[in-house]
Amino acid sequence: MSEAPLSTQPSADGGSPELLHELEADRIESILDALHEGQEARVRGLVIPLHAADIADILERLSATDRERLIDVVGRHLPPDVLSELDETVREEIIERLGTKEVAAVVAELDSDDAVQVIEELDESERREILEAMPDADRALIEEALTFPEDSAGRLMQREVVTVASYWTVGQTIDFLRQSADEDADRLPATFYDIIVVDAMFRPVGTIPLSRLLRSRRQVGVADIMSTDMHVIPATMDQEDVAFLFRQRDLVSAPVVNESGRLVGEITIDDVVDVMQEEHEEDIMLLGGVQEDDFYSAALQTVRQRFKWLAVNLFTASLGAMVISQFSDSIAQVVALAVLMPIVASMGGNAGTQTLTVTVRALATKELTPTNALRLIGKETLVGGLNGMLLAVLVGVVAWLWSGNLSIGLAIAMAMVANLVIAGLAGITIPLALESMGADPAVASSVFLTAVTDVIGFSTFLGLATLIVL
Repeated sequence: MSEAPLSTQPSADGGSPELLHELEADRIESILDALHEGQEARVRGLVIPLHAADIADILERLSATDRERLIDVVGRHLPPDVLSELDETVREEIIERLGTKEVAAVVAELDSDDAVQVIEELDESERREILEAMPDADRALIEEALTFPEDSAGRLMQREVVTVASYWTVGQTIDFLRQSADEDADRLPATFYDIIVVDAMFRPVGTIPLSRLLRSRRQVGVADIMSTDMHVIPATMDQEDVAFLFRQRDLVSAPVVNESGRLVGEITIDDVVDVMQEEHEEDIMLLGGVQEDDFYSAALQTVRQRFKWLAVNLFTASLGAMVISQFSDSIAQVVALAVLMPIVASMGGNAGTQTLTVTVRALATKELTPTNALRLIGKETLVGGLNGMLLAVLVGVVAWLWSGNLSIGLAIAMAMVANLVIAGLAGITIPLALESMGADPAVASSVFLTAVTDVIGFSTFLGLATLIVL
């Protein structure tokens, strides 16, 4: 969810649409006051008119106790889309509070892609309980979607698709859309951009944008105006690859097919935007050593999630300490070495992190490939060397003037160049190596990089100082 989504519905007091961040403090305070005073009608008047994303945002900002009170008051009146907008941890709390039957009724009203998003994140027992309480037709659609791999196009797609036969005319298509909307709104998706043309085997053969359909005369055949240059997505394609395809080809929607090429659903741009945001957040979390967004998790759960990563960092930090211990005699003789050595390691770590960030992003966006990898490795190594020389002059002179020992200035200058060259090289080769081994570069790259720059930084500076100074 965004930090401050735009409310598209009138405010509770009948005014114009509001940006939630502008009035969120006053609105939440008013809701809490009404809630604590038992003014249920006023609470519903303040909450229900808001956009589903804004209601979800308010629920996430409340304490667990106030959240439960609010759900007790407005739960049955909440728009179904609120569930799909919530953070996973908060959603679990609300689902537990609403109860199985109520949740099943809400999920049945969602678009199939949003329903799958809500159901797939539940525990197996909760998932089965809710599915059993749903109508047979809705349950069958969700269960079929859950057979596809996690984070795949099959999980991301919506099953409601507008399809027409290739031998139809524009007039028949328009009449079909109007008749379907009048007779049974569930036959059409709530929002759609393209009409998919299928053959007798229900395989997509073309697409027609709504704008083109409406500008064409009724007697024109569908086959004459459809575009055959479409991007068909296999249901097993990873959602990251789907997002990349949409970004590269500027797609608004795309048909999804099963192994036999039959149409099974459609992916639309709104779902792809969510994927882009999700993948971006995941990479940021992993670079920081956090497996998932634990902002709403309990303290003990957060401790369990973060401790393993901190333990790995403790091990890599011990490697640097072991290197320092090998030069304890040198440090004892020249105390200035102990003061200056963190500078080399720190600068190497910062330079490596710059390269690492650019590399991980380039891998995620598929800009870094085996074709240009060697060129970029050479570039980052050169950048590290040039930055190292510039910083070497600066830090070498400062160390010389501070310590009064030219040899110490030379040692730290040489170590600075060596460590920044290694940092640039490691910042790009470590993610590439992890990627080639099938591991996520965002997960472990920073740990290995820190270990490399610390070990190289300490060993080169202390080693050179031992040779030159002593």
